[in-house]
Amino acid sequence: MRIALAQINPIVGDLDGNRAMILDRLEEAKGHAADLVLFPELAVTGYPPEDLLLRPGFVRAAKESLEEIARSAHAIVAVVGTPHFDRDLFNAAAVCAGGEVKALVRKRFLPNYGVFDEFRYFAPGDGLYLFEHGDTLIGVTICEDMWQPGPPATDLALAGAELIVNISASPFHLLRDREREEMFRTRARDCSAYVAFCNTVGGQDELIFDGHSLVIDDEGTVLARAPGFEEALVLIDVDPSTVVTRRLTDTRRRALAQDRGRLDVVETIHVGVPHEQKDTVTPPLTPFLDDLEQMRLALELGLSDYMRKNGFKEIVVGVSGGIDSALVATLAAEALGTDRVHCVSMPSRYSSEGTRGDAQRLAENLGCDFREIAIEPIVEQFIGALATSFADVAPDLTEENLQARARGVLLMALSNKFGWLLVATGNKSEMSVGYATLYGDMAGGFALLKDVYKTDVFRLARHLNERAGRELIPQSTIDRAPSAELRADQLDEDSLPPYPQLDRVLEAYVEDDRTLEELSSDGFDKDVVARAVALVDRAEYKRRQAPPGVRLRPKAFGRDRRTPITNRWRS
Repeated sequence: MRIALAQINPIVGDLDGNRAMILDRLEEAKGHAADLVLFPELAVTGYPPEDLLLRPGFVRAAKESLEEIARSAHAIVAVVGTPHFDRDLFNAAAVCAGGEVKALVRKRFLPNYGVFDEFRYFAPGDGLYLFEHGDTLIGVTICEDMWQPGPPATDLALAGAELIVNISASPFHLLRDREREEMFRTRARDCSAYVAFCNTVGGQDELIFDGHSLVIDDEGTVLARAPGFEEALVLIDVDPSTVVTRRLTDTRRRALAQDRGRLDVVETIHVGVPHEQKDTVTPPLTPFLDDLEQMRLALELGLSDYMRKNGFKEIVVGVSGGIDSALVATLAAEALGTDRVHCVSMPSRYSSEGTRGDAQRLAENLGCDFREIAIEPIVEQFIGALATSFADVAPDLTEENLQARARGVLLMALSNKFGWLLVATGNKSEMSVGYATLYGDMAGGFALLKDVYKTDVFRLARHLNERAGRELIPQSTIDRAPSAELRADQLDEDSLPPYPQLDRVLEAYVEDDRTLEELSSDGFDKDVVARAVALVDRAEYKRRQAPPGVRLRPKAFGRDRRTPITNRWRS
């Protein structure tokens, strides 16, 4: 049997565009004499469609789009993810053959944790189907159905499935490809079945889908691994009938089957016969990437897809001469092309010659448009307008924030005038503790580094220079102690613990939900812990107003971590 994994990048709500993409890959798979082609979970609508699923017109249009796709499923079997309404709404895999939808397999396990909210939209499915393709019995599952040990995968295997396919929209976080692959290898061994996994790829708001589709044999050996962070059509020839020998010698299966009386009600549907294969195909076995390269690819894919899918052509970045804005501009130039990135330096009286020079050198190194707009006259006008109200009150953080907000106004003006997307430059460390100014450096339509800790900002900056073989980000920017430069001789560490200490505490508190007591017993400095936790809790109202940004970690701010703003719990 020749299997094709169509690792595509659909757009949520673009039913026409998604259908055209699916039909193109379907024809391509036919051209390679594939017997079976898999498309990702909810490929018809894009994933996650969220509250679009609450609109009956959208669900009807998805059904019509699926029917048009099915009409092209001749001399091939296509498994396509789609919503399916049958007195309630289901997340389904449509098995298409002979120009029609042969069956709709309903997702049984609906994830409702982390970024997932599927119980809001779908009812859990039931039923057990086997699809007979020539002499091969195939079971179909959807994403979470395979993450759960046991049924439905084990039931399908006990009922005779030699190949279990899984269509998925499995979001990315760092090193997720390894975790996911190990899980599928375990399922293949447990079920004594071949496993074919087809994942979606691309950026959807803050979510990244990394692809890395797979085919694994019954012993858990990876036979094919698609590349990450890009579309692909993976072809592989397999003979799932080889699992029969192993199953005949494993008498435990018979005892298990006897305990599962419901296996007698499995419905078997004939869907086709294999082609006579004459050529041979060599499937890819793309190697794993390290965490820095995964971060780079995820950030660039997230930005480029957010731009493309929302109709933006160019971006504007406020470059300060600091490392955060330098990293954003460098990633953007690589993802979008240098002609689509506009770098704007907005020095104040506190900006050093070093940072002003680095901002310009950065743009020159990248080959991007550069302009400088001084903010001092604007800040003086603000202070003059507020002079009566601020009389007899000493200067404080307010005057610092006026500088950041002046910059935000200028960048948003450029964004409005030219239609450029303003990309904010704050990192996860700053967002965690509120070291950012609302309507100032938090202004923008996309926050690229929202889930990147400051220590990783430095690592990524060095990685980009090493990868390029030259200095994209000036070395002086990397070497300089971080500073907001909003007052004389200011350093970040005047207001925050050192970033290496802070980031370790933030990861434990924000991502691992460790309590104050647990953090202290973990060996962290008690003063650093108390200070960091208080800042994180106090800054929730700011994070609610932050733009979306790329999710890189298992728990990101936003849809992952939902902490009430009005909240007196402290622990």
